[in-house]
Amino acid sequence: MRKVINSLVVEDTGNKKDQSIIFVHGFPFGKWMWDKQVKVLQKKYRCITYDIRGLGESYVGDGQYTMEAFVYDLFSIIDELKLVKPVLCGLSMGGYIALRAVEKDQNKFGGLILCNTKADADDDNGKLVRAVNINKINTEGLGKFVDGSVIFLFAEETPKEKKKLVNEVLERCKQNNPIGVKGGQIAMISRTDTNRFLKKIKIPTLVIAGSFDKLTPPVKMRDMAAKIKNSDFAIVPRAGHLTPVENPGGFNDLLAGFMKKNFG
Repeated sequence: MRKVINSLVVEDTGNKKDQSIIFVHGFPFGKWMWDKQVKVLQKKYRCITYDIRGLGESYVGDGQYTMEAFVYDLFSIIDELKLVKPVLCGLSMGGYIALRAVEKDQNKFGGLILCNTKADADDDNGKLVRAVNINKINTEGLGKFVDGSVIFLFAEETPKEKKKLVNEVLERCKQNNPIGVKGGQIAMISRTDTNRFLKKIKIPTLVIAGSFDKLTPPVKMRDMAAKIKNSDFAIVPRAGHLTPVENPGGFNDLLAGFMKKNFG
């Protein structure tokens, strides 16, 4: 079922009586990146995906976004759909949103899945890189930005072994509105550091890394998991930063195992 909630396009799939999972996509992608997870998990769980403000089919507006606004959007979906203790699954920027949402109100959630993400805020170099990216979109166009940055997110072998998949991802990213993509960069610059909160997480948590992820390598993800009490840590083989897209089978096995262990 498709709905528009707070100007966001939301897909709600599965039985409403089942345990719910909210998937929050990375940057600069869309809810489509979770298609292969929803296809499998909807048989047993209620799966909710949505396009983050400014990306995919959701409202773009002026592009002046903050991480807090993204969290407010997430809460509005939970409230509108009357979700009770959903599991929150976020990848990369979606992980930033997830961490801040749980920090803001942990009692809203039943579980947490952090994929290819980090609790650190941008340091000065990170902020400068995002500024360069915004300028590149302004001067060279969105296509140049996507070609030069998104390809880096894949494992080194993926563009050679899965050329069709990589091209499809790049083309989908290029369909975004440049204003929304620039706004996503601004929102990530605005995010706070959530490292100190990690030790306060009490809900069941799974931390997932890609074996060849250059942006958030397994060693960094493992360190983050070590700060979360009783969390599970797992590595998806043959994948870079985009684990659910590059190796959906391996990723789905980890998700299904975590959900069965904690939610039946």
